[in-house]
Amino acid sequence: MNAHEQWIWVARIRRSQGRRGEVLADLLTDFPEKFSERKRLWLFASESDPSPREVELIDFWRHKDGVVLHFSGIDSISDAETLTGLIVAIHRSERAQLGEDEVYICDMIGCTLIDVANGSVVNIGEIEDVDRTAGPVALLVVRGAAREILIPFAKAYLRRIDFEARRVEMALPEGLADINEPETRHGNSAATAPRGHRN
Repeated sequence: MNAHEQWIWVARIRRSQGRRGEVLADLLTDFPEKFSERKRLWLFASESDPSPREVELIDFWRHKDGVVLHFSGIDSISDAETLTGLIVAIHRSERAQLGEDEVYICDMIGCTLIDVANGSVVNIGEIEDVDRTAGPVALLVVRGAAREILIPFAKAYLRRIDFEARRVEMALPEGLADINEPETRHGNSAATAPRGHRN
């Protein structure tokens, strides 16, 4: 695991909020309540920043679809404005534990999707993203040989996930991987899917 992979993004600071140095941040996690347990956080200038800044979280509260964060030593609007655009991160070892049939979306990104239906082994492509907004079943956004393919992340299709090997095996219905139209977004909506979480 390289240094970058040791960190998990949990928020991105949007702007100052209030008069005492608070900042408003966009949530990059499905577990905002965990801020109550996270007193140490790290701020990154970019995703490739090699030298994150450690900060102490002294207060937080939800605000609409985001979160307000107040860090020790950030006591004014001008202090808060210097944090605009920074990424708030935790160490990978500190992220929330998931239940059975749950996975982190970031762990899926970069994995190779393999179709093992009928005893075959077909490389469908690399998982580039996970779309959870299309319906009850999340869609894997897979970069195939020539185009983007949308594959329902349905429990009925899933056979094995091997994060160490960066490999996701699914038994896909015949022809599904050839579909690249919006109809894919409605396919197999009744299937039970594993839940994908942001950190």
